[in-house]
Amino acid sequence: MSTHAPNALALDDLILGSFSRVPRSEKLDHLIRYLSTWTKLLVPLLQLRARVQHRVGLSKVATSQAAVSWAKLGGIVSDARVLWRIWGLLPIFQWMISLEKTSPPTRRLLNIERIQGWSMLAYYPLEHLYYLGSHQIIPISSKKLEKLSLWSCRFWAVYVVLQFFHLSEDQRLLKLRERALRSVDAPEERKEIKRSKIAIANEFWTNVGYLPLTIHWSLEKGLFKNEAWVGLFGLVAAISSLRSGWQATAAPPSR
Repeated sequence: MSTHAPNALALDDLILGSFSRVPRSEKLDHLIRYLSTWTKLLVPLLQLRARVQHRVGLSKVATSQAAVSWAKLGGIVSDARVLWRIWGLLPIFQWMISLEKTSPPTRRLLNIERIQGWSMLAYYPLEHLYYLGSHQIIPISSKKLEKLSLWSCRFWAVYVVLQFFHLSEDQRLLKLRERALRSVDAPEERKEIKRSKIAIANEFWTNVGYLPLTIHWSLEKGLFKNEAWVGLFGLVAAISSLRSGWQATAAPPSR
């Protein structure tokens, strides 16, 4: 065995293993987890900033060039995500099977999730057909494409409406659980309840943003005459999703 091996190993560690001296960062881990789930959240924020700057005279135009660039990138990402969701029906089938095997705590929640599952079983094929037709992979007329888009959004709207009932039931069960802990020393469970309340609030505001949008996109003539409303509700959904996504990708608290 060579006598230079330990020195060579030390040199390898010094040069090639230099990252071993970099401390692990929980914030970096969190950021990576969150960015892996990002979507076009920055666009409505940048557009809002541009409109505010234009109104107060700080900008000549009410649009953000950065937002336009992000929108283009976001469009590519969205396109890729739709393509990736081509197999999205399989997890829905999996979810609905597991739903019957391991039911939610109340029958109301069970039926809400059942209907949500069926709405997604209708939504995904319509979205897939629209995607394939809009990219001219399969021949579909523009009129039929419009109908596919409308009906896919209608089934999405059904899911969003039902989610409000789901959140209401979640909140009711959480209050019962909180009431049961009043006379018990359970700090960890109280922390978990607090996190659940925050998650429910985030989900509520996300759906407040999505509901008018899904209705707007479900109607042939739309719900809003002024597209600023689309931007406003999109902003609400974006901020709530941003907050929810950041919290959802956080590492579990250490015990």
